[in-house]
Amino acid sequence: MPRFNWLFSCIACAGIVMADALPIRSQALLPYTPQIDSEQLEQQGFLLLQDAIQLVRFQKYELALPRAELASQLAPDNYEVWFILGSIYLQQNEIDKGIETLEQAKTLAPDQEGILFTLGNAYFQKGDYQTALEKLQAGLKIRDDVPEALFDLGNTYLKLAEFDRAIDSYEKAVNKEKTFWPAINNVGLVEYEQGNIDDAIKNWEKALEIDAEQAEPQLALAVAWYIQGETRKGLELGESALNIDERYADLEFLRENLWGDRLLADTKKFLETPQMRAIITLNQKEAESLEEN
Repeated sequence: MPRFNWLFSCIACAGIVMADALPIRSQALLPYTPQIDSEQLEQQGFLLLQDAIQLVRFQKYELALPRAELASQLAPDNYEVWFILGSIYLQQNEIDKGIETLEQAKTLAPDQEGILFTLGNAYFQKGDYQTALEKLQAGLKIRDDVPEALFDLGNTYLKLAEFDRAIDSYEKAVNKEKTFWPAINNVGLVEYEQGNIDDAIKNWEKALEIDAEQAEPQLALAVAWYIQGETRKGLELGESALNIDERYADLEFLRENLWGDRLLADTKKFLETPQMRAIITLNQKEAESLEEN
């Protein structure tokens, strides 16, 4: 289709140039204008959308985006086109453009829960937690068994400081999917902020029983153990966590991952210990060495 549009433009432009160059006659030769089949254009839009979806699956968002954008022009009345395009914008961190596009999809399919869930996530990223809550709740009224949506709802309640509702949403997510460790992890975050350190520890331990290689529950558990006086145990687990993912040494990164003020304050103390500073420095040097090579 890009080639068809390009050829059509060339023909049109060539016609104008030729018309200007020819002498004025009573019966001038008109440029050929091809007939446009709207059904064929829409079908081409669907083919482009399929290409975009395949590229998204391989996280090739830069390649998927122009295909999805063109598909939205060729099949503007299809909500799936706008849905995919809006989702790609979000992956590219173009939040406002993503929301605008997803709202267009919602106009075409107001009762499509996937659009509402994605809009909820988008408004959450924008920091508009009240609108995020409304979109997620609307989607869950249509379908209430989607763990990811329940997880997003829990995160939204957490940002709104509605802790009991946050825990309830996380637990509903786990009831739908027993191995959904991020929800269990975030119950620990809420419990810690409420001063329930023992309950937080239990949740982080449970999360690690599901996936022992996750850096976030490892570091959170390490901090909790350290604060509880189990210094050696905490430092060993903290080293393991940062060796998995050095980003968790960044307090701003932790805040973006919904770590609360109480846990952040304790984590700051933990990361400032000589042992953890040594690990952080070593990881930074290794990262710099890899970049140079």
